[in-house]
Amino acid sequence: MDSTKYIGMDVHKETISIGVMNSAGKLVMESILEMKLSTVVQFVQGLRGDLHVTLEEETWAAWLYDLLRPHVTKVLVCDPRKNALLKAGNKNDRIDARGARSDVDEGVCG
Repeated sequence: MDSTKYIGMDVHKETISIGVMNSAGKLVMESILEMKLSTVVQFVQGLRGDLHVTLEEETWAAWLYDLLRPHVTKVLVCDPRKNALLKAGNKNDRIDARGARSDVDEGVCG
């Protein structure tokens, strides 16, 4: 059984919307966290397996990258202009957070 989890983060000034998908693309968890170092670290430390985090390049991206990198397998920072989620359909925090696995599969992050 593949223990890889894909974590999509939609980051805001005070909160982070998170969607966690398994390797089959099934949503296994959704959460909204306060934008606080200890809360974010505690959340990822509570997950098991190879953790792949995706977030958009924005104000908090460098801080989150540095914070998460020691605790996860991989951190991908997306260029929002190339993000496939912006090309079609409705857009909101939950949809953004759920899109992490498809972003990685389609190669729109780097």
